[in-house]
Parts: sequence; C-alpha cells; structure tokens
Amino acid sequence: MAKHSDTSWKQDHPSTLFSNSVQRVDRAVKQAMSHPQEIAIEHAFNSIEHAENALQNAVQQNEHLDTVEQNKELLEQAKQQLNEVSKKL
Repeated sequence: MAKHSDTSWKQDHPSTLFSNSVQRVDRAVKQAMSHPQEIAIEHAFNSIEHAENALQNAVQQNEHLDTVEQNKELLEQAKQQLNEVSKKL
C-alpha cells in the first residue's frame, strides 16, 4: 500500500488550506487593483469568501494560531484594498 506523502497531507490541513486561500486572495486583489473591472473585483470577492470559510475551518480545528493569525491579518488588508478598488468603479 502506497504511503501518503507529506505534501498531500499538508494540502488537506486546515491551516494550509487557509494559507493557500489567502495567497489566492492576494493574487486576485492585485489583479483587481491593476485591472479594476467588475469581473476581476467579483473574482477577488469570491476568493475572500472562500478564504473566510477556510479561516473558520482552521479556527474550529484549533490550528497553528500564529500562522492563522498572520494570514488573517493579510486577508483583512486584502479586503480593505479590494473595497477601495470597488468604490472607484
């Protein structure tokens, strides 16, 4: 029987899922800031919603709170940036 690699385990880990979600939010918000169009902004808001769900899951699982806390701050910054961009439309 094949042993699961560490990477596949980490991908399923709530704090890692949250970290990955925040990275996607960061990219989506940067895209929306450089190309402030409705579709880019909508995509970024969807990414934020997904990341917030991942955050709730990580908190419920009592994940590594230092990492989760750092990513939570990054998520808040991204939300503020996106709100600024969306006001300009």
